[in-house]
Amino acid sequence: MTDLNPVEKAEAAVRAAETDTAAVQLVLAAMELAKLATQQQAQAPAQQCQHDHRKAGRSAGEWIGIACAVCVGGVGIAFASLALAILGGVGAIVVLVLRDMWRDMQRKGR
Repeated sequence: MTDLNPVEKAEAAVRAAETDTAAVQLVLAAMELAKLATQQQAQAPAQQCQHDHRKAGRSAGEWIGIACAVCVGGVGIAFASLALAILGGVGAIVVLVLRDMWRDMQRKGR
């Protein structure tokens, strides 16, 4: 800008001022619109929905989920019962073997 004569410098300054003024005017207009929108939202009455939000019952998906949970729980209980039965049988065998060993030791000790 050093090569410009004073007239060209003045014209450039005027163009810059016009641009700044337009930008400032746009910003002020946007702020006014935002204020109006905020006022309209504050003045508008709150609308309430007119339908009932209560649920009538469980959906089909919920019933399927409950049924699956019951089935999985039943299978788990069945495996637990089977494990307890096996444990009881093994315990009985161990007790019988130990009792037989005890008797053998008592007979040999006499």
